[in-house]
Amino acid sequence: SSGRLRIHGDVGQQPYQRRGREAVVSTQSTGEMGKGSFCYAWVLDKLKSERERGITIDIALMQFETPKYDVTIIDAPGHRDFIKNMITGTSQADAAVLIVAAGTGEFEAGISSNGQTREHLLLAFTLGVREVIIAINKMDTTSPPYSEERYKEIKKEVGAYLKKVGFQVPRVPFVPISGFKGDNIDTLTSNMSWWKGAKVQTGEK
Repeated sequence: SSGRLRIHGDVGQQPYQRRGREAVVSTQSTGEMGKGSFCYAWVLDKLKSERERGITIDIALMQFETPKYDVTIIDAPGHRDFIKNMITGTSQADAAVLIVAAGTGEFEAGISSNGQTREHLLLAFTLGVREVIIAINKMDTTSPPYSEERYKEIKKEVGAYLKKVGFQVPRVPFVPISGFKGDNIDTLTSNMSWWKGAKVQTGEK
């Protein structure tokens, strides 16, 4: 959903093999329920009501280690009915990944004056989050699929709002992805060869 936050803090170790098995089971289960597009969300969405409705309701944690850091991913809901849970997760965050849906109508709803994309960015900044990545999701659903023009349109509009809120836009990476198809999730995809990576400012702020 547009405006969904995945938030990063400290700790732990990711049980990779177990998560992989869960993803396979999720694919089978969601297919049986006619909710195939939600299969990967099921790895973190554990509540029965979450799986039946196809939305994240409560925050969920996933932990892993890198050579330098211990990381906890906090998956926070994007739906406005569960904004209190989103605030609980965001208040613990050091950095955030905002998932913005690229689908026709979905992005426009999220970036509108009362949209969740705007609300979540404002809340994140108010709660002290200064490091953010914008992941432009569902690029496989644009018209035409994987449209560079759609990516540029979304980047321009979200960038303008980031600046208005107070984020340092030159330091914010924008990444076009398809969570469902796996594009640009762990390796560069050939479906968006026009994207050469995110160029951001580094060094002292």
